[in-house]
Amino acid sequence: MPDTPDTSDAPETVDDLTFEAAVAELESIVEHIESGELAIEASMSRHRRGRALLQRCRSILDVAEQELEQAAVEDLPDADRDDG
Repeated sequence: MPDTPDTSDAPETVDDLTFEAAVAELESIVEHIESGELAIEASMSRHRRGRALLQRCRSILDVAEQELEQAAVEDLPDADRDDG
């Protein structure tokens, strides 16, 4: 049973990860934690990393949603735009 998580390939920060990379790492973390093979300290470390990855994913999705909403507004004819 490993005592520490294997984060040798994981960057220190999640800020530079793409959405797909963050989701893939998050899925890997969930699998490792659910396997029950990690020590509690390693599980907690991975849990913290997972929370950071989840926040990264939410941030990326929020930006994408804002861009789509803006594009939808820009595509509306002038008479249909909500000015208030």
